[in-house]
Amino acid sequence: MQGLQSAGWNDYPTENKGDCSLKNIVIAAALLTLPAAPALAQDEDASPITVSGSAALVSDYRFRGVSQTDEQMAVQAGMSVSHDSGLYAGAWASNLAGWGTFGGANMELDLYAGYKLPIGAATLDVGLTWYMYPGGADKTDFAEPYAKLSTTLGPVSGLIGVAYAPAQEALGNWSNTPQSAIGDKEDNLYLWGDLSSGVPGTPVTLKAHLGYSDGNPGLGPNGTSVAPTGTYWDWMLGADLVAGPVTLGVAYVDTSISNADRQYLLPNLGNTKDGSTIAGPKVVASITAAF
Repeated sequence: MQGLQSAGWNDYPTENKGDCSLKNIVIAAALLTLPAAPALAQDEDASPITVSGSAALVSDYRFRGVSQTDEQMAVQAGMSVSHDSGLYAGAWASNLAGWGTFGGANMELDLYAGYKLPIGAATLDVGLTWYMYPGGADKTDFAEPYAKLSTTLGPVSGLIGVAYAPAQEALGNWSNTPQSAIGDKEDNLYLWGDLSSGVPGTPVTLKAHLGYSDGNPGLGPNGTSVAPTGTYWDWMLGADLVAGPVTLGVAYVDTSISNADRQYLLPNLGNTKDGSTIAGPKVVASITAAF
């Protein structure tokens, strides 16, 4: 990398080049700027684009509290590209099973893009996620715009968010209920909040999540729903241990969906092996590598 060139004494427009005190001042000033020159050059040459990614192995893929892998393990990976202006875009994928297969798909692929804007001590993040299920039945994919506001107060980081998917066939109520109809379109609202805080003197971060879903109370064209039972709460309490680029996580996940609530959705909202709930309490472990 080419650094900045320091100016010679003869390049300065002085009235009296024979004045030793003035000459010494100029030389001293030039020498003081030398240590900063390489850093300045590095800043000027730094790319405004950042590429990052991660790969993870989780014991159960829970989407808003509900298992998307029939309570089995999942392999997940993602990559994002961000610009200094605040613009970003990326993709994330996971394998699926059971309830999460959306008409036969064995993979979920999320494409997203958005813009982050600093607002005082907080950051506003607005964007859109396109949920795709390659290999699944028709009328599977759906779009969901979102907005998130995050900030940090001392050791605690907080975030509140809203995601609203406008009426789409993938979210419609096509099940055998009096309100159902083939071709029906429904919308979906998700509200959530997150808190996290590092434990002083340790590489451990404690985290918590609370979410609320309001959407289709029946089943969509693929025998599933983004908001099982229509409205419900989901929550999570957990901890992460960071060791360089690797993060080990453990979390307790649960929802307000009871066995009585899900009866009319069976056998869909149940484990394919024994019919047990896939929206009940579960301890989920994970290992994630960032790059």
